[in-house]
Amino acid sequence: MAADYAIPAASLELSEEIKKSRFITLLAHTPTVEEAKAWICEVKRQHPTARHHCWAFVAGAPQDSQAYGFSDDGEPSGTAGKPMLAQLMGSGIGEIAAVVVRYYGGVLLGTGGLVKAYGGGVGAALKQLETRVKRQQRPSLICCDYTDMGAVEALIAAHQGQLLTADYGQQVSLQIAWDTVIWTQVAQELTDRTHGRVSLRPLDG
Repeated sequence: MAADYAIPAASLELSEEIKKSRFITLLAHTPTVEEAKAWICEVKRQHPTARHHCWAFVAGAPQDSQAYGFSDDGEPSGTAGKPMLAQLMGSGIGEIAAVVVRYYGGVLLGTGGLVKAYGGGVGAALKQLETRVKRQQRPSLICCDYTDMGAVEALIAAHQGQLLTADYGQQVSLQIAWDTVIWTQVAQELTDRTHGRVSLRPLDG
């Protein structure tokens, strides 16, 4: 069963100067890989004269390796994107992207200095980032007669079910997403409230 996890509640920007180079670290909520890449492109447009736009993202659940990505964007291999990604992975936060914009100041930092600047910038920003918990949800199907709609609607309201689709034909067919941790409880309550006439069917197998 998938676990709940933290996601960014707001974007964050942090700036520091290291040996005459300015490093601007930006964090944002990016639920998908496509959104992460689009946001990275937007940051590049906002900083067209910067020397480097190094980035990393975990654009999904924290443990979803298929949602990982990173780039050194011209810095020596392994000195920017990987340290940034390591910070994101270590935070346990999901759906997050980071860009570190570097305005070069003419002084070389060396491999260790770059790792510290990029990884450290993301680490410092993460400490200031506001987060909220993303609850895992399970989609379900409810089919019922109109006479049972009162009980169904009361159950949805009581447990903050999220209505996905509704089809009002001869019977009512509703797709509802519930917090995964209470799904079994909701299913039992629905059966009890309707005296077995209505049941909750999972849509995710």
